[in-house]
Amino acid sequence: MEKKIQSALISVFYKDGLEPLARTLQSLNITIYSTGGTQKFLEDLGIPCVAVESVTGYPSILGGRVKTLHPSVFGGILGRRYEEQDLQEMAQFNIPALDLVIVDLYPFEETVRNTTEEKLIIEKIDIGGPSMIRAAAKNFRDLVVLSAKEDYERLNQLLINQNGSTNLDQRKAFAAKAFEVVMHYDIAIHNYFNPITGKTLRYGENPHQIAHFYGNLDNWFTQLNGKELSYNNLVDVDAAIAIIAELPKTSFAIIKHTNVCGVAQRTTVLESWTSALAGDPESAFGGVLVCNQQIDSVTAEAISSIFFEVLIAPSYSAEALSILQAKKNRILLQQLQPVSSSIQFKSVLNGVLTQQNDAGNYAEWKETGGRTCTDTEKENLIFANIVCKHLKSNAIALVQNKQLIGKGCGQTSRIDSLRQALEKAKQFNADLQGAVLASDAFFPFDDCVRMAHAAGITSFIQPGGSIRDQDSIDYCKQNNSKLIILSTYLYGNPFKLPIDELSETYTSNPYALSKRFSNSVK
Repeated sequence: MEKKIQSALISVFYKDGLEPLARTLQSLNITIYSTGGTQKFLEDLGIPCVAVESVTGYPSILGGRVKTLHPSVFGGILGRRYEEQDLQEMAQFNIPALDLVIVDLYPFEETVRNTTEEKLIIEKIDIGGPSMIRAAAKNFRDLVVLSAKEDYERLNQLLINQNGSTNLDQRKAFAAKAFEVVMHYDIAIHNYFNPITGKTLRYGENPHQIAHFYGNLDNWFTQLNGKELSYNNLVDVDAAIAIIAELPKTSFAIIKHTNVCGVAQRTTVLESWTSALAGDPESAFGGVLVCNQQIDSVTAEAISSIFFEVLIAPSYSAEALSILQAKKNRILLQQLQPVSSSIQFKSVLNGVLTQQNDAGNYAEWKETGGRTCTDTEKENLIFANIVCKHLKSNAIALVQNKQLIGKGCGQTSRIDSLRQALEKAKQFNADLQGAVLASDAFFPFDDCVRMAHAAGITSFIQPGGSIRDQDSIDYCKQNNSKLIILSTYLYGNPFKLPIDELSETYTSNPYALSKRFSNSVK
């Protein structure tokens, strides 16, 4: 539905870039209504325009606060040209129909950045501007709204190409942009009146970076000792409490650069600590420690033998606290309650990504391979799968007796992650015979089970879903090893296992779809 523009209202703060558009309107014999500074700007260019005051019968009043807030203006914007009653009332009250509204907003955010003087800031809260923009956007069937100076050229070119006409899709697109502009403007004003206070940190990820934390740590922790938490401390603390929330009693974990470098479950806190440290004592240096039981004096003495940044626990005995507080910079946190959230946030491209938290361990347990899984193996596989979940992909976790003995994380190749995990295990003389392996993604080939089996590992757990799952299954069958497939996203909920290349796919989610596509590429 094309509409020919015959009249326009222009009232803008930013005049730069406006001249070419205004001259195009003039060349198309479009009547221009304007106000104040914009009117003077146009007239200085020799472009005739009609003062809004001549339409409303009122001058600009209250120091410019009221100029366009009048039925003659809003009637011209909101009047529906397809409603006979609207047209009759517009004629009755001499309300001119407006086909184009070019209005921007006072520079509120810029003013807030440049001054703290409240009087100046308040006067930059636009009232008429958002009202006219919203009104024009609402009535997009009949008129065009332009709400930002960066669109001057876009509209100018459109009017030149279409001889002053617009179609419905174009008007709707401009309307959508208008509502977005007003939304951001209102949010900025809201944030001024309701400032989000952040905690200034010592520095960011690096010393030259300024950093803040927005949140209430007091809801989750009581700090019992130590210096202020840093950016890196908080990132690792977040990773630490995430893994400890999923581990059985009594467990201890050591976090370094958001990855687990040591974790174990034992009968006592001391045993858990000793076993967690033994998995990688080298990486534990300067790490974040977390336990899900009270720290006793014996464990405190053992922990004090190494340098660490942060220790988190639900409680500390009086003796343990005295021991640990001997060094003033050690950060001791008492966790008051679980930190739970259903949504994760990540900043990218000046925007925010959100996703559901990865809750739980597994949905389905499918046993394949050459034999039945023992109870001990199953317990270790479940434990390993939790640990692997908290390593950065590509990730491999090697576990023996509920102790992390080797890990590979953040590699570009899964086989490299496995090599890293095996080397770590060898570095600290871990016994790999009978150990279990967890992978955070499927095995596209059987190379991982071959390499791990050669090192003594006989049980594997992975999500499954590769078109070549059968290669790994067959190898495990031939070598009396156990392969657990937790979830076969690509094949949905199959009626039979093992899966082969002829099995029907069921892509019930985006992850499944991406795997299906990647598998189809030769």
